Amino acid sequence: MPRLLAPLTALGVLSACAMPAPQKTGAPERCWASETLQPAIYEQVMGEVQVIPAEIATDGTVLRAPVYRRAPVPRVVRPRDELRFETPCPDALTPEFIASLQRALAARGLFDAPITGELDAATRAAIRSYQSARGLDSDRLSAEMARDLGLMPIILPTPSDR
Repeated sequence: MPRLLAPLTALGVLSACAMPAPQKTGAPERCWASETLQPAIYEQVMGEVQVIPAEIATDGTVLRAPVYRRAPVPRVVRPRDELRFETPCPDALTPEFIASLQRALAARGLFDAPITGELDAATRAAIRSYQSARGLDSDRLSAEMARDLGLMPIILPTPSDR
């Protein structure tokens, strides 16, 4: 009996450490893309650059002041302008999904290459053409445009969202 008790005790201890199975929340995964609309512009201006840091005692007394020199430093004249939008997640971009996308774009006269199921240059050009006519100049498919093409489900608000 003691020989059987040790393995059962070990099994009980190990089962107490087992991780619970992940629970699905029902909320769909959301992925995002961004396009740089306008790059940042920098200029060089004269500024102060610290050469030697200050020497400070443990009680906070400054023993030696920092040393600076004048040198050109970059300054942002115009910050980067970036557009962020929801996009289908990479795991959703299966060959079947891409083939459906190609057929949907072909039905609208925007894609005249063979249906391959690959996100190639012709497919990206058709995506850009479709989206730029609707205000988004990008070759990355937005979730809104995928829903418009009937390729992604429309997410309805839940009662808690109202």
